[in-house]
Amino acid sequence: MRKLVYYIAVTLDGFIAAPDGTYDCFATEGDHLEAIVTELPETLPVHVRAALGIDAPPARFDTVVMGRATLQPALDIGITSPYPHLRQYVLSHTLPAATDPTEPIVGRNPIDLIRELKAEDSDADVWLCGGGHLAGQLVDEMDELFLKVYPVVLGRGIGLFAPETGPEPPIARRFEHLHSRQFDSGVRFTRLVRPDGGER
Repeated sequence: MRKLVYYIAVTLDGFIAAPDGTYDCFATEGDHLEAIVTELPETLPVHVRAALGIDAPPARFDTVVMGRATLQPALDIGITSPYPHLRQYVLSHTLPAATDPTEPIVGRNPIDLIRELKAEDSDADVWLCGGGHLAGQLVDEMDELFLKVYPVVLGRGIGLFAPETGPEPPIARRFEHLHSRQFDSGVRFTRLVRPDGGER
């Protein structure tokens, strides 16, 4: 079975975006970007790929899942399909169904969708690219956390996992460290996996 990977940029204090949903605090230059271009080019949005002249095929993911707030910055600059080189799913109850023909808007239970995607016959994994509210709903389906930790502190913003979602009282989920890599830019890539390898 393929894996659900939460691959995301995050600050030292655990935020994936500013309170207004913007992410200008994450540096777009440095040796960490070179690693992304080489190893996971499919995780760069279409306008960045065009600017860098990237035409590489997907290396790990063939599907990306996101919430409406994650899509919004792209919509704000006129991009309705930020990852046309991947199969895209946006989970939203507010966006119109015809935002883009290549980008299904799924107004359904995200857990059901993820389980269907993971059960598909494919060697590629599924990328959850945000946001925090959706991640909070899908934490029990995650097989790996791939965190790009930036050396900045925001103080407030949108958390890696939305605290208001999930069961009460909170349940601790354990992940084990798999690998970390430090870059001269100050960014650190950290990968964590479930102790059981993600099998449930």
